[in-house]
Amino acid sequence: MAKTKQEKLDAKREKQYYKKHKKMYRTTVGDVIFNIINYAFFTVFTLTCIFPFYYLFINTISDNSLVKRGLINFYPKGINIDNYLALREVGDLGASFIVTISRTVIGTVLMVIASAFVGYLVTKQEMWHRSFWYRFLVITMYFNAGMIPLYLNMALLGLTQNYLVYILPAIVQPYNIILVKTYIESIPGELEESAFIDGASYMQVFTKLIFPLSKPILATIAIFGAVGHWNSFQDSLIYMQGNSSMFTLQHRLYIYLNTASNIGAIMGQSASDAQRMMEEALNAKVIRYTISMVSVIPIFCVYPFMQRYFEKGIMLGAVKG
Repeated sequence: MAKTKQEKLDAKREKQYYKKHKKMYRTTVGDVIFNIINYAFFTVFTLTCIFPFYYLFINTISDNSLVKRGLINFYPKGINIDNYLALREVGDLGASFIVTISRTVIGTVLMVIASAFVGYLVTKQEMWHRSFWYRFLVITMYFNAGMIPLYLNMALLGLTQNYLVYILPAIVQPYNIILVKTYIESIPGELEESAFIDGASYMQVFTKLIFPLSKPILATIAIFGAVGHWNSFQDSLIYMQGNSSMFTLQHRLYIYLNTASNIGAIMGQSASDAQRMMEEALNAKVIRYTISMVSVIPIFCVYPFMQRYFEKGIMLGAVKG
């Protein structure tokens, strides 16, 4: 399609402007050196962060005999997926996956909704004793009663050996509420005023205006919540001792990590027994590698889709106090 006279004129002006200001934007030798050092440093830093996960992965898809001899360091050899298929034989692993996935989804959704609603609520000057409740909320970030009183409290509430202990205590997160509150305060107040003039209620303003506009910060705290739920094992370790069917994936991995054969058990055994136990230890090692890899894959898959919201949300949510 042929360009119009105006488009040609605009293109000519843009070209002239670029030539006129070309010298102003010329890259100096110092800029080149800085860019090289900067890119080199962050490339090395990125590879340093990625390599442990890469090392786990190549050991899980390589020949176990080569893994035993420590020959798998930088690339896989004898590629196979038998280790992943063998996970089907690991008892209770499927139940642990279901528990962890369900608590991550349900807990994150409820936490995001609660943080958004409470964060919006504490921005309203007409809220009853707003300053007191907001300060009370902030204080809980710095003071707590400790593990024993917390356990007794959960026991009195009937939450021990109960799936709800994974969900209810984590719904209200003061730090996330502060981030949401700060972000909502950056939204122009005229939008709310125009909605109120049109007859909207607080709930309508929240659901149809504030909540959709807060997607960046809500995606940010969703990442925080999802990673926290997925990686949590202490609550399972403390509250679910009598209910192994409710163990989380991380708790199950923790058990595998602490029940592997050790050198002290091998010493004093006959040669054949020692060899058998070494093979069992190797199998346990490979299984631990495989479970560790499987446990981080879901977060790796989710995070890239949330990344576009993450930077914007965390920066805008941290401007004000």
